[in-house]
Amino acid sequence: MSAYAIIKTGGKQIKVEVGQEVYVEKLNVESGEVVTFDEVLFVGGETTKVGTPTVSGATVTGKVEKHGKQKKVVTFKYKPKKHSHRKQGHRQPYTKVIIEAINA
Repeated sequence: MSAYAIIKTGGKQIKVEVGQEVYVEKLNVESGEVVTFDEVLFVGGETTKVGTPTVSGATVTGKVEKHGKQKKVVTFKYKPKKHSHRKQGHRQPYTKVIIEAINA
């Protein structure tokens, strides 16, 4: 059984393993740099560690590969018989991170 961890970033909880590519909310880190996630909620593998709410001393490090924007989401609001409609688009920015190490 390989080691994995559950981290919290961008208001979301993500299960990560070593070597995995993860898309997270945009981080203010340049491409190619190393980023450290301090909010580790759970570490699993041979031994499990559950945080209350976080595991003390546990970190997850990863390398930022690129930044980008996701596909466009279009919202269209329409009220029948009122000649009222509104179209709005949104592209959410993301950061692609490759997980390098889980330090429990």
